[in-house]
Amino acid sequence: MKVLFESCCGLDVHKKSVTACVITPEGKEINTFGTMTEDIFALVEWIKEKGCTHVAMESTGVYWKPIYNLLEIEDIEILVVNAQHIKMVPGRKTDVKDAEWIADLLRHGLLKGSYIPDRGQRELRELVRYRKSLIGERSREVNRMQKVLEGCNIKLSSVATDITGVSAKAMLKAIIDGAEDTAVVARLAKGKMKNKQKELEKALAGLIGEHQKMILLAQLKHIEFMDQQILELNKEIEERMRPFEEVLALLETIPGVGRRSSEDIVAEIGIDMSRFPSDGHISSWAGISPGNNESAGKRKSGKTTKGNKSLRSTLVLSARSAARTKNTYLSAQYRRIASRRGGNRAAVAVGHTILVIAYHIIKKREPYKELGADYFDQRKKDVVVNNAIKRLKDLGYKVTVEAAA
Repeated sequence: MKVLFESCCGLDVHKKSVTACVITPEGKEINTFGTMTEDIFALVEWIKEKGCTHVAMESTGVYWKPIYNLLEIEDIEILVVNAQHIKMVPGRKTDVKDAEWIADLLRHGLLKGSYIPDRGQRELRELVRYRKSLIGERSREVNRMQKVLEGCNIKLSSVATDITGVSAKAMLKAIIDGAEDTAVVARLAKGKMKNKQKELEKALAGLIGEHQKMILLAQLKHIEFMDQQILELNKEIEERMRPFEEVLALLETIPGVGRRSSEDIVAEIGIDMSRFPSDGHISSWAGISPGNNESAGKRKSGKTTKGNKSLRSTLVLSARSAARTKNTYLSAQYRRIASRRGGNRAAVAVGHTILVIAYHIIKKREPYKELGADYFDQRKKDVVVNNAIKRLKDLGYKVTVEAAA
């Protein structure tokens, strides 16, 4: 096979060690380094001494990140390769020969690098993903608190929409402090909750033990701590998102996509769509496009492929929000698919549509254009009319159709 790169290096990265294989016109050399910062600096210097112009490594876990960050500073082209792609190339591949095999494939141009955004976007991604994790953990802690309250037979959630709201927190803290008169505790309600005094008195009448008070206090403190951390992350993300305000505003024109969802989308895919040749490429990369599995003219499983889990979850969440909107194309698409395939598949399909729309909005810098809830009916107008006539005739009616003026 033709050699494309004369001097290249393959890295087999593990948690505690990195095996590096350098292939140059002079020959082949293999070396092993540790994963401490000092060891990684030594690895980079060794690669530079050997005159390598290209480096490839598998994208397994998160162990490749510190090496990539240091090599990125040097004038060396780095390929982070999907491990599955390496396995697909015929050849012997064992733990001992991993680095050598990667270097050999890279030398002959048989590897394709994964999409790795620039340092600024990678940092933004980490912040956005950590905020999402905190929000998820907060929701789980609220659910755990609700279980404790149910164990005490305190039915606060039956009256208050949010048991972590200002009024609910004040009442819970009063109960933890030892207040037993439910009428006094119910008077701590504020705003619209003041109109529910009688319901609150009944809901707060429970039997709570000392250990449950201790658990509730710990849970309230944990929720308040996470609220503060999420607030600080929001400020940092907002500051880093200032250069993308135009794109964020355009993405928010899509039904179901709010400020936080648009921030998540920009953090994951960026604003340079030239790296994705088409909307099909970005959908496949995100892992939200239908699978392609057909044999002998028969279409088999069309389940979605693996991809960007964080982006996928954001798109599915936006799809469920879009499904609740009125008189929109996306809500009509959701109902149309959900009636046949179920809500989960409909959410994934609408999420795929939202990503395609976002791709073209970012690429063309144009706002979303609503097609309307009757878009599917208008596309097959004659079919809809004929089906309606047939159903009426089956019921015993004589039908005459005349177009409206």
